Formats: sequence, C-alpha cells, structure tokens
Amino acid sequence: MGTRAWALLLVLCGTIFLEGIDVAMLAVAIPSIRSDLGLSTATAAWVVSSYVLGYAGFTLLGGRAADLLGRRRMFLASLTVFVAFSGLGGFATEGWMLIVARFVTGVSAAFMTPAALSLITTSYEEGPQRNKALLVFAGTAAGGFSLGLVIGGLLTELGWRWVFFAPVLLAGAILLAAVRLIPVQQGRPLPRTAGRRFDLPGAVTAAGAMLLAAYAVIRLEHGLDGWRPTAAVAVAALLLAAAFVAVERRAASPLVRLALLRRGSVVRADLGALLFVGAFFGFQFVLTLYLQELRGWSALQTAVALIVMGCDAVLAPTLTPKLVERYGHARVILGGFVLAVLAYGLFLPVGADWSYVAMLPTLVIAGVAFALAYGPLTIAATDGVAESEQGLASGLLHTATQFGSAIGISAVTAVYGLASTTSGPAGTGSGEGDELSAFRAALTVPVAMVLLGTLVSALGVRAARRAVRSASKVSSDSASQTSANPAHRSGGMASWK
Repeated sequence: MGTRAWALLLVLCGTIFLEGIDVAMLAVAIPSIRSDLGLSTATAAWVVSSYVLGYAGFTLLGGRAADLLGRRRMFLASLTVFVAFSGLGGFATEGWMLIVARFVTGVSAAFMTPAALSLITTSYEEGPQRNKALLVFAGTAAGGFSLGLVIGGLLTELGWRWVFFAPVLLAGAILLAAVRLIPVQQGRPLPRTAGRRFDLPGAVTAAGAMLLAAYAVIRLEHGLDGWRPTAAVAVAALLLAAAFVAVERRAASPLVRLALLRRGSVVRADLGALLFVGAFFGFQFVLTLYLQELRGWSALQTAVALIVMGCDAVLAPTLTPKLVERYGHARVILGGFVLAVLAYGLFLPVGADWSYVAMLPTLVIAGVAFALAYGPLTIAATDGVAESEQGLASGLLHTATQFGSAIGISAVTAVYGLASTTSGPAGTGSGEGDELSAFRAALTVPVAMVLLGTLVSALGVRAARRAVRSASKVSSDSASQTSANPAHRSGGMASWK
C-alpha cells in the first residue's frame, strides 16, 4: 500500500480506537462518577447500558445508511455528533444528562463504525491487501480498549470529566484528517437504479426491534427479579422482528436484502463474533470485579494488570495476516476459539489469593486468542459481499458484537447474582468463600460461549474445505472438457476456420 492508502487506513482505524478507549475509560471511571454525582446503582448502570442500547439498536440502520446515503457523508456526520456529545457528557451535573449523552454517543457510533469498516472494504482491493487492512483495523480496536483501561485510570485520578473531554481532542483531529483523506466519490449515494429509495418502515421496525432486544438483554442482569417485564420486552422485540421481516419481503427497495441473512458464511461469522466478543467482555467484567472487590486492587492497578491482554494489538496486524494467508481465515478463527477455551478454562479454579503470575497465562492466551479470532471474523463477515452491501454487512457484524458484549456482561452478572443468593444466608462457608464461589460460577458463562463458538467455527472450517473440493472438481471437469474438445486438441485452430 502507498503512503496515502496507509494514511487513510490510519484515520479509519482511529475511529475504532476512539470507540474502544471511550468505552474502556468510562468503565474505569464509573465508580468515581457515581460517587461525585451521588448516583444510585441503577442510574450508574444506565450510564453504561444507554451507550450499548443506542449502539446495538441503530448499527444495522447505520450500516445500510452508509450504503444508501454515502459512506463518506455518514462517516463525517456521525463522527461530528460523536465529538459533540462526548464533550457534553463531560459537563453533566445530573445522572439523566449523562444517560442522554451516552445514548446519543452510542447512536453516533452505530453510524460511524460500520461506515468506517465499509470504507475499508471498498477502498482496498479484495484479497491480501484488504485482509491486512481489516486485521490492522481489528488490532486497533483491541488496542484502544486495552490502552483505554490504563488511560482511563490515569485520567480518573485527574478528574472523571477528562474521560469525556480527552476523546473530543482525538476525535477532532481524526475529523480534520478524514475530510482531506476520504475520497469524495465515497460520499456519493447509490443511484436510483441501485435502490436508493430509503425503506422507512423497515428502518423503524428494525431500530425498534433492536432497541427492545438490547433492553431485554440488559435486563438479564436482574436475574429472576422482574422476569415478567424482561419476558414482555423480549416478546415485543420478537414481534417487531417478525414485522420487520414481513416489511422487507414486500419492500421494493428493502433496507436489508434477506438473502444476505441466508448466506452461511455471513451468519457463521456474525454468530461467532457475538459469542467470542461476549465471552471476552464477560470474562473481563468478572475479572475486574474479582480484582477490585475481592482482592481490593485499585482501578489503576487493575488496568495495568489487564494491559497484557492488549498483546493482540501487536499480533493482529503482524502475525495474524501471515497465518490467514497460509491457513485461511476459517482455520485461524477456529484456533482463536480453541485458545479462548483454554484461557478461560484455566481461570475456573481461581483462588482468593492467586498471584499475578498465576493469572498471567490466562491473560496472555486470551489476548492471543483475540488476535487470532476477531480480525479473521471481520474478514469472513464481509468476504464475497457485493460492494453495494458492504455497509450492511459491516452493520450486521457490529450489531452482533454489541449484542455479544451486552449478553456476555448481563449473563455473568445474572449468574453471579444467582450464585451469591444461593450461597448467601444459607451458605455454609465464609463470606469470602461464598463470593469466590459466585465468581467461579460466573466464569462458566464465557467458557460455555467460546465452546459453542468453537463448534460454529468448526462448521466454518468444514464449509471452507467443501468449497475448496467443489472448486477443484469444477476445475478438473473444465480441464477434462477442454482436452476432449477437438478444437483445443488441434491447438485451437478450428475456431479460426
């Protein structure tokens, strides 16, 4: 790639880095925000959840909007909104202000991230060049989250408002560079012949279904408490999803071409991303609670301890491309899931006094697993998709990852709460022992998710082998027909007679 191509990639990767540090820094700063503003536990939880709700609810719409309305246009507009509301969050004096600011920031990220990814997939030639760009993009996302934990700890020491102000400075620089580097032709919408008419009923039903589904997932944190409202929200989400499918079948220019959802490679990649990211964030959430609540580590100590998981930021753009080129993305994805099973499984017998050295193998292996799986999953989710639907494919992928993170965190929280309840007053051990047992119970969630993901990725390897055999057979049959053709046997001279 040339200098300008690398500069463009750096700008686009800057947005996913920005999104990663934004989420990570807030996760570290929440205790300080809660204490300073006097927020209740429920309000503090909504400060985090509102971002996920906005992101997951509108990512599918954001991805398709990039295809229909122009990728450059949507990227620059959503990045501008991201800058504005991230800054407004830093001036918040009430909990509701933070919740609104985080929700709108999440919605802007839902339009910005798929646009950035689709700009990569349409700006770089399919094959090794695009694969390398996607793997750098994935590594930058992981590096942003890992560094965000440390930066968030440092900024929180200065004052939690800097957690909101710092991204504004970075985003402003990215915005100025993007205006100059993103080609103007990427801002052009699809022509009317390509289906430029916007499917408003599809957009409304899709956003409504995603919002309700995300809210139902977030409510899983309550466990069995209030299960009726959770079930009602889930049923409403399913009904809206059914309405969305019905609308798309009848629409002349559907928001989502349903045939794309029947592509096995896309479905496997999105499901794999959901399970892998969900397990990763669920494990990290439990680990953070274990270190801070049970072991008494500070936020900064925890952040520094977890930074070793950021090794994926180095491995994803260096080692992973070589492995993908040699073995194919399906096998590399499977290898990442197998390593994740090993990493989380090693942590299941965690003790109350484990040294950092005892935790280190899990942290390193988990980081390597992320480097192997996440980038190739991004390749698989967009590979072979038409250029006119790259934004949609990117939106589907990011919808899956956001739901995955929400499911992972909500599920481990629910299991931890249930285990704490059953081992509480009726428990026979000490309070610390009961708490440790609850942590161990919660750790089974990420293990179960990556085990299921291993099965899904194994099916992907099987499908890849079948495709290779089919291609070989077609090539062999074509060669046989060529050799049997008299014109070809005579050197092709018959065609000139």
